[in-house]
Formats: sequence, C-alpha cells, structure tokens
Amino acid sequence: MEFIEGKYMRVKKAVFPVAGLGTRFLPATKAMPKEMLPVVDKPLIQYAVEEALASGIEQIIFVTGSGKSALENHFDSAYALEDTLRKRGKDKLLESIKSLVPSSGSIIYTRQSEPLGLGHAIWCARDVVGDEPFAVLLADDLVQSKKPVLKQMMEKFDRFRATMVATMEVPWEETNRYGILAGETVDEGIIRVSTMVEKPEPENAPSNRAAIGRYIFTPKIFEYLEKKELGAGGEIQVTDAMAALLSEQPVFGVDFEGTRFDCGDKVGFQLANVAFALEHPEIRDGLKAYLKKIIC
Repeated sequence: MEFIEGKYMRVKKAVFPVAGLGTRFLPATKAMPKEMLPVVDKPLIQYAVEEALASGIEQIIFVTGSGKSALENHFDSAYALEDTLRKRGKDKLLESIKSLVPSSGSIIYTRQSEPLGLGHAIWCARDVVGDEPFAVLLADDLVQSKKPVLKQMMEKFDRFRATMVATMEVPWEETNRYGILAGETVDEGIIRVSTMVEKPEPENAPSNRAAIGRYIFTPKIFEYLEKKELGAGGEIQVTDAMAALLSEQPVFGVDFEGTRFDCGDKVGFQLANVAFALEHPEIRDGLKAYLKKIIC
C-alpha cells in the first residue's frame, strides 16, 4: 500500500501553526502568545515540541504571526539568564533552560500574513516542507500519555503510508466544535475515512468521532490547500482539504492512547493544569492535600 511517490520517506518535519490571536483567553493573551500559557511550569508550545522531538521529528517549523517574539525567544539562548544561573550554582535550572534550545538549523520560522484559518497556516509551510510527508501539531490539544501521540501515529504511518489524523469520540452535542469523520474500521482503532465535515450541527453529523490536533499529511494535501477555498467561519479549513483528498488518496482516523485536554478552552486548560500538577513530584502532595480539603 504505497500512497507516496518515489522511495520510502519517513516523517522528519513537523509544522506548528502558532499565529492565532488567542481571543478566548483575553486579557491574558493581549501581550503574550496563547501558546506560551503555562501548564504547571512549561508553556503549551513546549509540551508540543517535546512530543514531536520524542517521536523522532528532526525539524520544527513554526508558522507564526505578529506578536510571537516571546515564543521565538523561548526556544533561543538566553545568555544573561544562563550566566546568572551558572554563577548562583542553579545547575538544575540552568540545564532546564539550555535543553530548550535545539541544535542549530532544526527550527525554522515562517509567517502567516493573514488570519485565514488552519488550512492556510499549513499551506504557508509548503516551501519548507517540500515534497515529503510531514506532521502537524496543535499546541492547544495537550495529551497526557505514556507514549507520545505523534509517535503512536508515526508507527501506524509506517504501515499505511497515507494521511492520518488523531481521533476521539466526543459528546454528540459538541460535534459543532470539531472536524467530524466517519468511515470503515480497517484495524483496531483505525478507520479508513469516507466522510469528513467541519463543525457540523449534531443533527447533521455523520458520527461523533472528532479529529484532534495531531496530523500526518502526504505532500498531496498542499494541492488542495492551494485552492484556498473558504469553508466554515469564512476560513480555509484543513478538514475540507482532507475531504477533497479522499478522491485521490485514502485518509485514516487513528484512535490514540492518552487523555486529551482542550487547552484552547478555559475549563480544559484548568483541568490540564490539575492533571499535570498531580504528576509533578515537587507540588503533587501539596495539591492533593488542598484538593481533599476543598472537596470534602
């Protein structure tokens, strides 16, 4: 089953669309990128980048917009801070910030000049990605799992060699918040997609299986994004491009192991902080004691 022309190519590049304005978290995001909002002691974008690197990704591609300099600085050297920590003997903290800086050339930034949606943001990375398969990670979708979600998908990609999206069941009344897909089960936890719809109302949804922010694409997707057809919300929707891709190549929905938190939502963001804090060795005991006190 070969859906990528030419020799076998593994997934080495990952695209991170980070140009959004974060309006749901105003006023916190007025001067700070939403991707820099912290879950415990790390910003959302760091969790996503760590997931990509732990999955074998070699090149990080950020699709940014205006006001994202804090994000860029986060993954750069901070000589004054490093020198201060070194002089004060804060070796553990020093290592934690030095480890944020990948090797030279492994991070590339490109700009999305207009807020035209996720599909447009991915299209903006076309020249950097080139003619090879690539991953897309949305930092808003934070997943707590033993094995990184992207790594789970890359293992499936090695077998199916086609576009994939991470999926999960959502309440029917929430289908209008997601790209919804339906299809035929081809293996445990994997469906071959026959229908994809962006944010359908519950009565029109083909299923309650939703796409979440982890994708692996073949380069063919750029041909459909290139058409720049507007969909739901007047934006270029990647779900629409994937639905069109079905006429030429298969698309697979992949269930994953782990707990997903929607950190683009205030409730989901707070739940993520609690869940990750309860795993943090420095603060979990104090947090458990406080939660028991207020719950009881």
